[in-house]
Amino acid sequence: MEENNISIKNKILTLAEKSVCLKEPQFNEQDSLFVGSSSLVNGFKNGKELFYPLSQSSWDYNEYNAIIDQLYTGNLTMGEKVEKFEKSFAEFFGVKYAIMVNSGSSANLLIVAALTLLQKYDFKKGDEIIVPSLGWSTSYIPFTQYGLKLKFVDIDEQTFNIDPKKIKSAISKKTKGILAINILGNPVEFKKIKEICDTNKLLLIEDNCESLGAKYGDKYTGNFGTAASHSFFFSHHIQTIEGGMITTNDKDICEYTRSLRAHGWTRDSLEKDSFSKSPSAKFKNSFNFILPGYNLRPNELNGVLGLSQLQKFPKILRARKENARIFKKLFDNQTYCSIQKCFHDSSWYGFSILLKGALQSKRDYIINELNNYGIETRPIVTGNFLKNSVCNFLNYEISGVLKNVENLDRTGFYVGNSHFNLEKQLLKLAEILHKLNKRIN
Repeated sequence: MEENNISIKNKILTLAEKSVCLKEPQFNEQDSLFVGSSSLVNGFKNGKELFYPLSQSSWDYNEYNAIIDQLYTGNLTMGEKVEKFEKSFAEFFGVKYAIMVNSGSSANLLIVAALTLLQKYDFKKGDEIIVPSLGWSTSYIPFTQYGLKLKFVDIDEQTFNIDPKKIKSAISKKTKGILAINILGNPVEFKKIKEICDTNKLLLIEDNCESLGAKYGDKYTGNFGTAASHSFFFSHHIQTIEGGMITTNDKDICEYTRSLRAHGWTRDSLEKDSFSKSPSAKFKNSFNFILPGYNLRPNELNGVLGLSQLQKFPKILRARKENARIFKKLFDNQTYCSIQKCFHDSSWYGFSILLKGALQSKRDYIINELNNYGIETRPIVTGNFLKNSVCNFLNYEISGVLKNVENLDRTGFYVGNSHFNLEKQLLKLAEILHKLNKRIN
């Protein structure tokens, strides 16, 4: 039996080896705009292997071994490994409480649920939350699911984050809070926004799903709001298959979200060790439901992966910042594009580009051409979120003109960042865009 187990494990690890390294670029200039011109790339192999993908696995044998070892224990549903990861995460990022869930979207949902159900926050149906017009669907939708109204404002044209000046003009008697989304690793202007919150007695809620490891001053993002959400999906800084985290310094929010993620029962209370251990008390307390909950629990595989990824996170972050240094050197101050400006310590989720000059109206053409060379692109988050038909189901209004997000929606795209060195990829991207700009001009 022991020999068979080792054999299975070795087979899995052999298969896993194929997925952990960046493919060496192999290109083919066939069907390209640049046929007959000097080589821009060295051959894109059969249209399948990407020269420059949006995201890549940061797993190695540590993660694969952790998964297999956990499988052999037979303990797979949420338990001690998730709890250990929660404690390690809270300690690493300097926050009192961390509550793991199955996604960043679920983290957003449970934060809004807790704030609404906790009477001390006085969230009532029809109260307004000021939100940026650039963000992810599940950053917004939980508010409307709990009867709150969204008030969209424009973004800053340089940072792509919510514009503090637009927040001020959007405040009304019904405003109860501000949603600060740290866009693509870039911290919002917390000092200005916190001043607005303090002056107007508003709650600050953080969506930090794209910005793990970013800092504003000497403090990690995710530490400025009443509560914050984080995501560990494949394309993010930490990858746990699926997964997310809620962080807060409010014990009540911690208790509520721990209950809400698991059916609304009391079994996961921080005070559970003080419960009576008698058989009859355990019989009653194990199935005591106190809140209108969900089942948004992670599992132990997510937990062990989080522990492994957290150990290597400083190295991952350093590599992303080095790639960002190269990106800024190549693309800042170009005549054909502008890039996201980061005035604080960004964790660089990805690299955003807004086309301008001769390329401003050529985005579709540019995207198709980059695709031909194995360079994967996507919109910057969702672009202007209000163009999506899901808004027909939302209670919202728009404050002011959304000029900057509309420009981003028309001219913007982004390419990926990674823990791998991307100097070759970024140099090639710069070369292609430069030659396209020269040819179109």
